[in-house]
Amino acid sequence: MITAQMVKELRERTGAGMMDCKKALNESNGDSEKAVEILREKGLAAAAKKAGRVAAEGLVKTYISENGKVASIVEVNCETDFVAANEAFVELADNVAKQASNSKATTVEELIEEKYIADENITIKDAVTALIAKLGENMAVRRFEKLAVENGAIESYIHGGGRIGVLVKVECEKESSVLKEVAKDVAMQVAATNPLFLNRDAVDNESLDKEKEIYRVQALNEGKPEKIVDKMVIGRVQKYYKENCLVEQVWVKNSDLTIEKYLQEKSKEVGAPITVAAYVRFEKGEGIEKKEENFAEEVQKQMQGK
Repeated sequence: MITAQMVKELRERTGAGMMDCKKALNESNGDSEKAVEILREKGLAAAAKKAGRVAAEGLVKTYISENGKVASIVEVNCETDFVAANEAFVELADNVAKQASNSKATTVEELIEEKYIADENITIKDAVTALIAKLGENMAVRRFEKLAVENGAIESYIHGGGRIGVLVKVECEKESSVLKEVAKDVAMQVAATNPLFLNRDAVDNESLDKEKEIYRVQALNEGKPEKIVDKMVIGRVQKYYKENCLVEQVWVKNSDLTIEKYLQEKSKEVGAPITVAAYVRFEKGEGIEKKEENFAEEVQKQMQGK
């Protein structure tokens, strides 16, 4: 006999709906372990059905190791901001970020095939699939990156409850609490301004040549004489550097300083040069083409079980 308590326990264990749990228990003749397998099989089918739906919401999460020398940043996507705020989804994103920091994986495909740190009986991929079945939305681990430092510090900054996430690595020969302060300030700068490059050396020739050509055409279209166009292009290229190279940007917390000058001031305070060695900035859903759907049609599809 299938009791209400058995249904309740299976529901708590799997997160599946009450009627689904009851049907699974009936199908397994009351064997709870078999019922779990049945629900997982149905969950896999449900997950596959949802896989074509656009997941452009979600969270960006970061993790920094206890010694502060290794850090990771991940983007985990879902379909709606409602699910992005769900406790189980937040826990999944946090766990994936932590696991990424310890992983040797270099691609998402490799990462999601690893044993899940919260349950070594399943992979990250299995954990995502189970949550898809539980919450009813398509989900995916979209991307991740790691930073490591020997002499220096790594700090993170999360903006908008996980809409934007940043990791910044600063290097310095001297250990100091100031390094974490600097890394945090620079992380906030990166979140606010979204620089394209760390410095001028990082600007690729293709991007620079493209900008120069645009500036040249703009100047000619403005009717400027050919002989001064080159000077105008040089001036506009300098402006491009100041706007798009992190260390040349005006510091958002003090417009009297650039990031480079801020680093110089803090270097004097520490007694050794502080440099920004790397940064990573993820913005939730960037580059994902969202499919616009008619709300009434979407409700109709759900009522029809599509």
